Amino acid sequence: MQIREKSTLLFLVGRQMFRIMFKLFYRWDIEGVGNIPKTGGAIIAPNHTSFFDPPLAGSAMRRPLYFMAKKELFDIPIFGWMIKRTNAFPVRRGRQDVSAMKHAFSLLESGRLLLMFPEGTRSKDGKLGVAKAGPGMVACNAQVPLIPVRIENTNKMLQFEQIKIKYGKPIYPPKEFTKNDYVILSQRVLDEISKM
Repeated sequence: MQIREKSTLLFLVGRQMFRIMFKLFYRWDIEGVGNIPKTGGAIIAPNHTSFFDPPLAGSAMRRPLYFMAKKELFDIPIFGWMIKRTNAFPVRRGRQDVSAMKHAFSLLESGRLLLMFPEGTRSKDGKLGVAKAGPGMVACNAQVPLIPVRIENTNKMLQFEQIKIKYGKPIYPPKEFTKNDYVILSQRVLDEISKM
């Protein structure tokens, strides 16, 4: 089912502010935006080294991006109110969160873009981490492509290094799969990111 995408005013204003900041202070260089499907559900799957990765990945493209954020962030006054209105939804980390997964599948089924990190968490040294099953599992069961994204230098924001973002070609899940394919698919994304 396809539904018309629309965003809150806060999301649109916030995205424009991030675009200005990233262009002005970090001279961002963006490649491969044409690899993002114009319609339909897909998982945007970047490497993860900074809290700025979600707004960076979302600001560099035209379509609205939805993402999971740890539940504790929604309890922070003002900040929690803001991120809820910028397409974030809560997930309980450390255990299976059925509600969050149902929401993720609902977004993809309705033709939205969902951000998921193949590594699951931030890399502290800037190197690619270990592939997690989550993105592969969601892609297989929702039958949507994963878009590998390489984001460079967000772990050096204080040094004002140039930020580079490259969107790779879609990676499609197998039609028939087992649980073993989940990590294999997530690893394919990381392998592609490492080549970009």
